[in-house]
Amino acid sequence: MRRRLARAGAAVAVAALGAAGLSGCTGAGAWLSGGGDTINVLMVNNPQMTDLQKLTAGYFTKQTGIKVNYTVLPEDSLRAKANQEFAAQAGQYDVATISNYEVPFYSTNGWLEPLDDSVAADPSFKQSDILKPVQAALSAGGHIYAEPFYAESSMLYYRKDLFQQAGITMPPHPTWDQIAQFAAKLNKSRPGLAGICLRGQPGWGQMIAPLTTVVNTMGGTWWDADWNAQVDTGGFAKALTFYVTTLQKYGEAGAAQSGYTECLNDMSQGKAAMWYDATAAAGSLEAPDSPVKGKIGYAPAPVEQTKNSGWLFSWAWGIEKASRKKADAEKFIEWASGPGYTQLAAQKFGWAQVPPGTRTSLYDNPEYQKDAAAFYRQVHTAIENAQPTNPGVQKRPAPGIQFVAIPEFSALGTDASQAFSSAIAGKESPEAALRRVQAEAQQVGRKYQK
Repeated sequence: MRRRLARAGAAVAVAALGAAGLSGCTGAGAWLSGGGDTINVLMVNNPQMTDLQKLTAGYFTKQTGIKVNYTVLPEDSLRAKANQEFAAQAGQYDVATISNYEVPFYSTNGWLEPLDDSVAADPSFKQSDILKPVQAALSAGGHIYAEPFYAESSMLYYRKDLFQQAGITMPPHPTWDQIAQFAAKLNKSRPGLAGICLRGQPGWGQMIAPLTTVVNTMGGTWWDADWNAQVDTGGFAKALTFYVTTLQKYGEAGAAQSGYTECLNDMSQGKAAMWYDATAAAGSLEAPDSPVKGKIGYAPAPVEQTKNSGWLFSWAWGIEKASRKKADAEKFIEWASGPGYTQLAAQKFGWAQVPPGTRTSLYDNPEYQKDAAAFYRQVHTAIENAQPTNPGVQKRPAPGIQFVAIPEFSALGTDASQAFSSAIAGKESPEAALRRVQAEAQQVGRKYQK
Protein backbone atom coordinates (compact mmCIF):
# COMPACT_ATOMS: atom_id res chain seq x y z
CA MET A 1 0.00 0.00 0.00
CA ARG A 2 2.77 2.44 0.89
CA ARG A 3 4.50 1.82 -2.46
CA ARG A 4 1.22 2.30 -4.31
CA LEU A 5 0.57 5.54 -2.42
CA ALA A 6 4.04 6.80 -3.27
CA ARG A 7 3.69 6.03 -6.98
CA ALA A 8 0.17 7.44 -7.11
CA GLY A 9 1.20 10.52 -5.15
CA ALA A 10 3.93 11.26 -7.65
CA ALA A 11 1.44 10.88 -10.49
CA VAL A 12 -1.02 13.25 -8.85
CA ALA A 13 1.72 15.77 -8.27
CA VAL A 14 2.43 16.32 -11.95
CA ALA A 15 -1.17 17.28 -12.69
CA ALA A 16 -1.51 20.41 -14.78
CA LEU A 17 -1.88 23.70 -12.97
CA GLY A 18 -5.17 25.54 -13.18
CA ALA A 19 -5.49 29.27 -13.66
CA ALA A 20 -3.99 31.00 -10.66
CA GLY A 21 -4.33 34.39 -9.10
CA LEU A 22 -1.09 35.58 -7.52
CA SER A 23 -0.25 38.19 -4.97
CA GLY A 24 3.07 38.79 -3.28
CA CYS A 25 3.95 40.33 0.04
CA THR A 26 7.19 40.82 1.84
CA GLY A 27 7.02 40.78 5.59
CA ALA A 28 7.47 38.51 8.61
CA GLY A 29 10.29 37.41 10.71
CA ALA A 30 10.84 34.82 13.40
CA TRP A 31 11.81 34.02 16.92
CA LEU A 32 15.12 35.17 18.29
CA SER A 33 17.24 35.83 15.25
CA GLY A 34 16.91 35.85 11.50
CA GLY A 35 19.86 37.76 10.16
CA GLY A 36 18.01 39.27 7.24
CA ASP A 37 17.05 35.90 5.73
CA THR A 38 14.00 35.50 3.51
CA ILE A 39 11.69 32.51 3.26
CA ASN A 40 9.09 31.77 0.60
CA VAL A 41 5.64 30.70 1.76
CA LEU A 42 2.95 29.21 -0.50
CA MET A 43 -0.42 29.98 1.04
CA VAL A 44 -4.14 29.60 0.36
CA ASN A 45 -6.14 32.83 0.10
CA ASN A 46 -8.62 32.20 2.93
CA PRO A 47 -9.57 35.16 5.18
CA GLN A 48 -7.59 34.04 8.23
CA MET A 49 -4.51 33.60 6.03
CA THR A 50 -4.77 37.10 4.62
CA ASP A 51 -5.06 38.38 8.20
CA LEU A 52 -1.77 36.64 8.94
CA GLN A 53 -0.21 38.20 5.87
CA LYS A 54 -1.13 41.68 7.11
CA LEU A 55 0.55 41.08 10.48
CA THR A 56 3.73 39.40 9.29
CA ALA A 57 6.01 42.36 8.60
CA GLY A 58 5.08 44.32 11.68
CA TYR A 59 5.47 41.43 14.10
CA PHE A 60 7.25 38.33 12.84
CA THR A 61 9.81 40.11 10.66
CA LYS A 62 10.28 42.90 13.14
CA GLN A 63 10.98 40.41 15.91
CA THR A 64 13.27 38.10 13.96
CA GLY A 65 14.59 39.85 10.87
CA ILE A 66 13.23 37.07 8.67
CA LYS A 67 11.32 38.39 5.70
CA VAL A 68 8.49 36.38 4.20
CA ASN A 69 7.59 36.31 0.53
CA TYR A 70 4.02 35.06 0.21
CA THR A 71 2.55 33.45 -2.88
CA VAL A 72 -1.21 33.51 -2.26
CA LEU A 73 -3.49 31.38 -4.44
CA PRO A 74 -7.10 30.15 -4.53
CA GLU A 75 -7.57 26.68 -3.07
CA ASP A 76 -7.64 24.64 -6.28
CA SER A 77 -4.63 26.47 -7.72
CA LEU A 78 -2.81 26.20 -4.40
CA ARG A 79 -3.23 22.44 -4.30
CA ALA A 80 -1.99 22.01 -7.87
CA LYS A 81 0.99 24.27 -7.23
CA ALA A 82 1.87 22.50 -3.96
CA ASN A 83 1.64 19.06 -5.60
CA GLN A 84 3.97 20.14 -8.39
CA GLU A 85 6.42 21.87 -6.05
CA PHE A 86 6.66 19.13 -3.44
CA ALA A 87 6.93 16.35 -6.02
CA ALA A 88 9.77 18.16 -7.78
CA GLN A 89 11.50 19.07 -4.48
CA ALA A 90 12.95 22.12 -6.19
CA GLY A 91 13.12 24.08 -2.96
CA GLN A 92 11.30 27.08 -4.42
CA TYR A 93 9.06 27.26 -1.34
CA ASP A 94 10.17 26.67 2.20
CA VAL A 95 6.70 26.45 3.76
CA ALA A 96 3.30 25.70 2.26
CA THR A 97 -0.23 25.40 3.50
CA ILE A 98 -1.20 21.77 3.12
CA SER A 99 -4.07 19.83 4.62
CA ASN A 100 -4.69 16.54 6.35
CA TYR A 101 -5.51 15.13 2.92
CA GLU A 102 -1.95 15.65 1.63
CA VAL A 103 -0.01 14.72 4.79
CA PRO A 104 -0.24 10.89 4.47
CA PHE A 105 1.17 10.56 0.97
CA TYR A 106 3.43 13.64 1.06
CA SER A 107 5.13 12.10 4.10
CA THR A 108 5.21 8.63 2.56
CA ASN A 109 6.95 10.08 -0.49
CA GLY A 110 9.54 11.85 1.66
CA TRP A 111 8.42 15.32 0.62
CA LEU A 112 7.95 16.76 4.13
CA GLU A 113 10.33 17.63 6.94
CA PRO A 114 9.25 16.02 10.24
CA LEU A 115 8.57 18.56 12.98
CA ASP A 116 8.87 16.30 16.04
CA ASP A 117 12.34 17.51 17.05
CA SER A 118 11.89 21.17 16.14
CA VAL A 119 8.55 22.98 16.36
CA ALA A 120 6.73 20.27 18.31
CA ALA A 121 9.62 19.93 20.77
CA ASP A 122 9.71 23.64 21.68
CA PRO A 123 8.09 24.04 25.12
CA SER A 124 6.79 27.51 24.20
CA PHE A 125 4.86 26.03 21.27
CA LYS A 126 2.84 23.80 23.61
CA GLN A 127 2.26 20.88 21.28
CA SER A 128 0.15 19.12 23.91
CA ASP A 129 -2.36 21.96 23.61
CA ILE A 130 -3.21 20.98 20.02
CA LEU A 131 -6.58 19.19 19.82
CA LYS A 132 -5.94 15.47 19.58
CA PRO A 133 -8.06 14.79 16.45
CA VAL A 134 -6.23 17.59 14.63
CA GLN A 135 -2.74 16.44 15.63
CA ALA A 136 -3.60 12.88 14.61
CA ALA A 137 -4.83 14.09 11.22
CA LEU A 138 -1.50 15.88 10.59
CA SER A 139 0.67 12.96 11.67
CA ALA A 140 1.80 9.80 9.90
CA GLY A 141 3.91 6.86 10.96
CA GLY A 142 4.24 8.26 14.46
CA HIS A 143 5.69 11.60 13.28
CA ILE A 144 4.21 15.10 13.15
CA TYR A 145 4.54 16.54 9.64
CA ALA A 146 2.46 19.71 9.81
CA GLU A 147 1.19 22.18 12.39
CA PRO A 148 -2.37 23.53 12.14
CA PHE A 149 -3.11 27.16 11.41
CA TYR A 150 -6.79 26.46 11.77
CA ALA A 151 -9.01 23.42 11.80
CA GLU A 152 -12.67 22.89 11.14
CA SER A 153 -15.54 20.50 10.99
CA SER A 154 -18.86 21.26 9.31
CA MET A 155 -22.21 22.45 10.63
CA LEU A 156 -25.49 24.02 9.61
CA TYR A 157 -25.98 27.79 9.73
CA TYR A 158 -29.52 29.15 9.81
CA ARG A 159 -31.28 32.47 10.25
CA LYS A 160 -32.93 32.43 13.67
CA ASP A 161 -35.18 35.39 12.85
CA LEU A 162 -36.51 33.81 9.65
CA PHE A 163 -37.14 30.52 11.43
CA GLN A 164 -39.06 32.31 14.17
CA GLN A 165 -41.16 34.24 11.67
CA ALA A 166 -41.99 31.02 9.84
CA GLY A 167 -42.82 29.17 13.06
CA ILE A 168 -39.97 26.67 12.60
CA THR A 169 -37.87 25.25 15.40
CA MET A 170 -34.45 23.82 14.56
CA PRO A 171 -34.05 20.39 16.21
CA PRO A 172 -30.92 19.76 18.30
CA HIS A 173 -29.81 17.15 15.74
CA PRO A 174 -31.56 17.83 12.43
CA THR A 175 -31.95 15.26 9.68
CA TRP A 176 -31.53 16.02 6.00
CA ASP A 177 -35.22 15.33 5.41
CA GLN A 178 -36.09 18.00 7.96
CA ILE A 179 -33.63 20.44 6.38
CA ALA A 180 -35.25 19.91 2.98
CA GLN A 181 -38.67 20.61 4.50
CA PHE A 182 -37.40 23.83 6.10
CA ALA A 183 -35.77 24.90 2.85
CA ALA A 184 -39.04 24.38 0.99
CA LYS A 185 -40.96 26.52 3.49
CA LEU A 186 -38.42 29.36 3.56
CA ASN A 187 -37.50 29.46 -0.11
CA LYS A 188 -38.64 32.74 -1.68
CA SER A 189 -40.48 33.68 1.51
CA ARG A 190 -38.73 36.98 0.86
CA PRO A 191 -37.70 38.30 -2.55
CA GLY A 192 -34.36 36.77 -3.55
CA LEU A 193 -34.18 34.43 -0.54
CA ALA A 194 -32.93 30.88 -1.13
CA GLY A 195 -34.08 28.18 1.24
CA ILE A 196 -30.54 26.79 1.50
CA CYS A 197 -27.05 27.33 0.11
CA LEU A 198 -24.90 24.31 -0.73
CA ARG A 199 -21.69 24.16 -2.72
CA GLY A 200 -22.17 23.23 -6.35
CA GLN A 201 -18.90 24.59 -7.71
CA PRO A 202 -16.65 21.99 -9.36
CA GLY A 203 -13.58 20.96 -7.41
CA TRP A 204 -12.94 18.04 -5.08
CA GLY A 205 -12.35 20.53 -2.28
CA GLN A 206 -15.50 22.42 -3.20
CA MET A 207 -18.77 20.56 -3.73
CA ILE A 208 -17.38 17.05 -3.16
CA ALA A 209 -16.59 17.86 0.49
CA PRO A 210 -20.15 18.57 1.70
CA LEU A 211 -21.67 16.08 -0.74
CA THR A 212 -19.52 13.23 0.59
CA THR A 213 -20.70 13.88 4.14
CA VAL A 214 -24.28 13.55 2.87
CA VAL A 215 -23.28 10.31 1.12
CA ASN A 216 -21.80 8.95 4.36
CA THR A 217 -24.83 9.63 6.51
CA MET A 218 -27.27 8.36 3.87
CA GLY A 219 -25.53 4.99 3.90
CA GLY A 220 -23.27 5.41 0.90
CA THR A 221 -19.55 5.21 0.23
CA TRP A 222 -17.15 5.72 -2.67
CA TRP A 223 -15.80 2.16 -2.29
CA ASP A 224 -16.65 -0.77 -0.11
CA ALA A 225 -14.00 -2.47 2.04
CA ASP A 226 -12.81 -4.51 -0.97
CA TRP A 227 -12.39 -1.46 -3.25
CA ASN A 228 -15.54 -2.10 -5.26
CA ALA A 229 -16.91 1.27 -6.43
CA GLN A 230 -20.33 2.10 -4.98
CA VAL A 231 -21.04 5.42 -6.70
CA ASP A 232 -24.08 4.60 -8.82
CA THR A 233 -25.97 2.60 -6.23
CA GLY A 234 -27.47 2.68 -2.75
CA GLY A 235 -26.75 5.56 -0.43
CA PHE A 236 -24.43 7.36 -2.82
CA ALA A 237 -27.04 7.58 -5.56
CA LYS A 238 -29.69 8.59 -3.02
CA ALA A 239 -27.46 11.33 -1.62
CA LEU A 240 -26.57 12.83 -5.00
CA THR A 241 -30.20 12.84 -6.14
CA PHE A 242 -31.18 14.52 -2.87
CA TYR A 243 -28.39 17.10 -3.16
CA VAL A 244 -29.18 17.98 -6.78
CA THR A 245 -32.94 18.11 -6.25
CA THR A 246 -32.63 20.26 -3.13
CA LEU A 247 -30.42 22.78 -4.89
CA GLN A 248 -32.58 22.89 -8.00
CA LYS A 249 -35.75 23.49 -5.98
CA TYR A 250 -34.59 25.59 -3.05
CA GLY A 251 -30.94 26.49 -3.61
CA GLU A 252 -29.10 29.70 -4.34
CA ALA A 253 -29.01 31.36 -7.75
CA GLY A 254 -26.14 30.01 -9.84
CA ALA A 255 -25.74 27.02 -7.53
CA ALA A 256 -23.67 25.06 -10.05
CA GLN A 257 -20.91 27.67 -9.71
CA SER A 258 -21.27 28.50 -6.01
CA GLY A 259 -18.50 27.47 -3.65
CA TYR A 260 -17.54 28.34 -0.10
CA THR A 261 -16.96 32.03 -0.80
CA GLU A 262 -20.16 32.51 -2.76
CA CYS A 263 -22.28 30.82 -0.10
CA LEU A 264 -20.56 32.81 2.65
CA ASN A 265 -21.43 35.99 0.76
CA ASP A 266 -25.04 34.87 0.25
CA MET A 267 -25.45 34.03 3.94
CA SER A 268 -23.80 37.30 5.00
CA GLN A 269 -25.98 39.35 2.67
CA GLY A 270 -29.25 37.75 3.75
CA LYS A 271 -29.77 35.83 0.51
CA ALA A 272 -29.96 32.38 2.12
CA ALA A 273 -31.99 31.06 5.04
CA MET A 274 -29.62 28.12 5.70
CA TRP A 275 -26.15 27.06 4.73
CA TYR A 276 -24.30 23.79 5.37
CA ASP A 277 -20.52 24.22 5.29
CA ALA A 278 -17.28 24.59 7.23
CA THR A 279 -17.33 25.68 10.85
CA ALA A 280 -14.56 28.16 9.99
CA ALA A 281 -17.18 30.53 8.54
CA ALA A 282 -18.69 31.26 11.95
CA GLY A 283 -16.14 33.94 12.78
CA SER A 284 -16.91 35.82 9.57
CA LEU A 285 -20.67 35.68 10.16
CA GLU A 286 -20.23 37.00 13.71
CA ALA A 287 -17.63 39.64 12.84
CA PRO A 288 -18.38 43.18 14.10
CA ASP A 289 -19.12 44.40 10.56
CA SER A 290 -21.22 41.38 9.55
CA PRO A 291 -24.78 42.36 8.49
CA VAL A 292 -26.09 39.12 10.06
CA LYS A 293 -24.19 39.24 13.36
CA GLY A 294 -26.43 37.88 16.11
CA LYS A 295 -28.99 36.55 13.64
CA ILE A 296 -27.36 33.18 12.95
CA GLY A 297 -28.15 29.90 14.65
CA TYR A 298 -25.75 26.95 14.64
CA ALA A 299 -26.72 23.29 14.44
CA PRO A 300 -24.75 20.06 13.96
CA ALA A 301 -24.21 18.69 10.48
CA PRO A 302 -27.49 17.02 9.44
CA VAL A 303 -27.65 13.24 9.64
CA GLU A 304 -29.72 10.28 8.52
CA GLN A 305 -28.18 6.89 9.37
CA THR A 306 -25.15 8.05 11.38
CA LYS A 307 -24.88 9.79 14.74
CA ASN A 308 -22.55 12.49 13.40
CA SER A 309 -21.61 13.61 9.91
CA GLY A 310 -19.30 16.61 10.31
CA TRP A 311 -16.00 16.51 8.47
CA LEU A 312 -12.47 17.13 9.76
CA PHE A 313 -10.10 19.43 7.91
CA SER A 314 -7.08 21.54 8.74
CA TRP A 315 -5.04 24.04 6.79
CA ALA A 316 -1.59 23.53 8.21
CA TRP A 317 2.03 24.50 7.65
CA GLY A 318 4.40 21.94 6.19
CA ILE A 319 8.11 22.38 5.39
CA GLU A 320 9.36 21.15 2.04
CA LYS A 321 12.09 18.56 2.55
CA ALA A 322 14.28 20.33 -0.01
CA SER A 323 14.09 23.71 1.76
CA ARG A 324 17.52 25.20 2.41
CA LYS A 325 16.13 27.43 5.18
CA LYS A 326 14.51 24.93 7.49
CA ALA A 327 15.50 26.73 10.69
CA ASP A 328 13.84 29.96 9.55
CA ALA A 329 10.84 28.00 8.26
CA GLU A 330 10.46 26.36 11.67
CA LYS A 331 10.52 29.77 13.36
CA PHE A 332 7.77 30.97 11.02
CA ILE A 333 5.59 27.97 11.91
CA GLU A 334 6.22 28.49 15.62
CA TRP A 335 4.96 32.05 15.21
CA ALA A 336 2.07 31.42 12.82
CA SER A 337 0.69 28.38 14.67
CA GLY A 338 1.84 29.25 18.16
CA PRO A 339 -0.33 30.39 21.07
CA GLY A 340 1.09 33.91 20.82
CA TYR A 341 -0.40 34.43 17.37
CA THR A 342 -3.86 33.71 18.74
CA GLN A 343 -3.47 36.59 21.18
CA LEU A 344 -2.16 38.88 18.45
CA ALA A 345 -5.02 38.04 16.07
CA ALA A 346 -7.54 38.62 18.86
CA GLN A 347 -6.00 42.00 19.61
CA LYS A 348 -6.12 43.07 15.98
CA PHE A 349 -9.31 41.46 14.67
CA GLY A 350 -11.33 40.35 17.70
CA TRP A 351 -11.60 36.97 19.38
CA ALA A 352 -14.39 35.77 17.11
CA GLN A 353 -12.05 35.98 14.11
CA VAL A 354 -8.99 34.19 15.47
CA PRO A 355 -8.02 30.97 13.65
CA PRO A 356 -10.27 28.35 15.28
CA GLY A 357 -10.21 24.65 15.90
CA THR A 358 -6.60 24.02 16.90
CA ARG A 359 -5.97 24.46 20.63
CA THR A 360 -7.72 23.38 23.81
CA SER A 361 -6.65 26.63 25.45
CA LEU A 362 -8.66 28.65 22.94
CA TYR A 363 -11.90 26.91 23.92
CA ASP A 364 -11.05 27.31 27.60
CA ASN A 365 -10.34 31.04 27.19
CA PRO A 366 -13.08 33.17 28.84
CA GLU A 367 -12.50 36.04 26.40
CA TYR A 368 -12.96 33.73 23.42
CA GLN A 369 -15.99 32.11 25.01
CA LYS A 370 -17.54 35.55 25.43
CA ASP A 371 -16.90 36.84 21.92
CA ALA A 372 -17.60 33.50 20.23
CA ALA A 373 -20.48 32.55 22.53
CA ALA A 374 -22.80 31.98 19.58
CA PHE A 375 -20.77 29.15 18.10
CA TYR A 376 -17.65 28.05 20.00
CA ARG A 377 -19.26 25.07 21.77
CA GLN A 378 -20.77 23.77 18.53
CA VAL A 379 -17.45 24.04 16.69
CA HIS A 380 -15.46 22.34 19.45
CA THR A 381 -17.99 19.51 19.71
CA ALA A 382 -18.04 19.00 15.94
CA ILE A 383 -14.25 18.67 15.74
CA GLU A 384 -14.07 16.33 18.73
CA ASN A 385 -16.85 14.13 17.31
CA ALA A 386 -15.46 13.82 13.79
CA GLN A 387 -14.86 10.19 12.77
CA PRO A 388 -12.22 10.01 9.98
CA THR A 389 -11.80 6.25 10.30
CA ASN A 390 -15.50 5.44 10.64
CA PRO A 391 -17.60 8.11 8.90
CA GLY A 392 -20.40 5.95 7.56
CA VAL A 393 -22.35 2.75 8.13
CA GLN A 394 -19.90 0.29 6.57
CA LYS A 395 -16.17 -0.47 6.67
CA ARG A 396 -13.97 1.66 4.43
CA PRO A 397 -10.73 0.74 2.64
CA ALA A 398 -9.10 4.10 3.54
CA PRO A 399 -9.81 6.85 6.09
CA GLY A 400 -11.43 10.21 5.42
CA ILE A 401 -14.78 11.91 5.88
CA GLN A 402 -15.20 14.49 3.11
CA PHE A 403 -12.51 12.82 1.04
CA VAL A 404 -10.91 9.38 0.72
CA ALA A 405 -7.27 9.50 1.80
CA ILE A 406 -5.65 8.17 -1.36
CA PRO A 407 -3.71 10.28 -3.89
CA GLU A 408 -6.04 9.37 -6.76
CA PHE A 409 -9.01 10.96 -5.04
CA SER A 410 -8.11 14.51 -6.06
CA ALA A 411 -8.41 13.68 -9.76
CA LEU A 412 -11.45 11.44 -9.29
CA GLY A 413 -13.15 13.99 -7.05
CA THR A 414 -12.51 16.79 -9.51
CA ASP A 415 -13.94 14.78 -12.41
CA ALA A 416 -16.91 13.76 -10.28
CA SER A 417 -17.57 17.35 -9.23
CA GLN A 418 -17.72 18.44 -12.84
CA ALA A 419 -20.27 15.73 -13.64
CA PHE A 420 -22.34 16.45 -10.54
CA SER A 421 -22.21 20.21 -11.08
CA SER A 422 -23.48 19.59 -14.60
CA ALA A 423 -26.41 17.71 -13.08
CA ILE A 424 -27.16 20.62 -10.75
CA ALA A 425 -27.19 22.92 -13.78
CA GLY A 426 -29.68 20.58 -15.48
CA LYS A 427 -27.29 19.66 -18.31
CA GLU A 428 -27.48 15.94 -17.54
CA SER A 429 -29.40 13.68 -15.22
CA PRO A 430 -28.01 12.61 -11.85
CA GLU A 431 -28.20 9.01 -13.08
CA ALA A 432 -26.00 9.74 -16.11
CA ALA A 433 -23.49 11.62 -13.96
CA LEU A 434 -23.36 8.75 -11.48
CA ARG A 435 -22.69 6.19 -14.23
CA ARG A 436 -19.76 8.20 -15.55
CA VAL A 437 -18.19 8.61 -12.13
CA GLN A 438 -18.81 4.96 -11.22
CA ALA A 439 -16.70 3.85 -14.18
CA GLU A 440 -13.77 6.05 -13.15
CA ALA A 441 -14.05 5.05 -9.49
CA GLN A 442 -13.99 1.38 -10.44
CA GLN A 443 -10.76 1.90 -12.37
CA VAL A 444 -9.17 3.33 -9.24
CA GLY A 445 -10.57 0.51 -7.14
CA ARG A 446 -9.07 -2.14 -9.44
CA LYS A 447 -5.57 -0.71 -8.88
CA TYR A 448 -5.92 -1.31 -5.15
CA GLN A 449 -7.55 -4.70 -5.60
CA LYS A 450 -4.42 -5.82 -7.43
